[in-house]
Amino acid sequence: MPLKPLRVCAAPGCPSLTRGRYCDTHQTQQQEETKHYNKYSRNKTITSFYKSIDWKRTRQLALIRDNYLCRHCLKDHCFTPADMVQVKEDWAKRLDLDNLVSLCNACHNKVHGSKGK
Repeated sequence: MPLKPLRVCAAPGCPSLTRGRYCDTHQTQQQEETKHYNKYSRNKTITSFYKSIDWKRTRQLALIRDNYLCRHCLKDHCFTPADMVQVKEDWAKRLDLDNLVSLCNACHNKVHGSKGK
């Protein structure tokens, strides 16, 4: 398999060329920032819920119900594979199939982007 072409590091102002997203210097810095975020900023209750067996089973059932297709894209007659399952409204009913919707990554980002505004 051919190697990826060289491109500029994604860190702002870094002129180094790399085959990945970041050069070696900024790759370790990015990993440290991610570790810090996961350890101190991420909500541990929500993270543990999304890692639970109950959620994984319910998520799989929602994807099967929706034929692994994004529900928002289907409204526009587009067939896009669903990457994730989101709780629609009531967090207390997060394991209820009627409260879940399968989404592609783009639609998920649109939904989360509009919630914050």
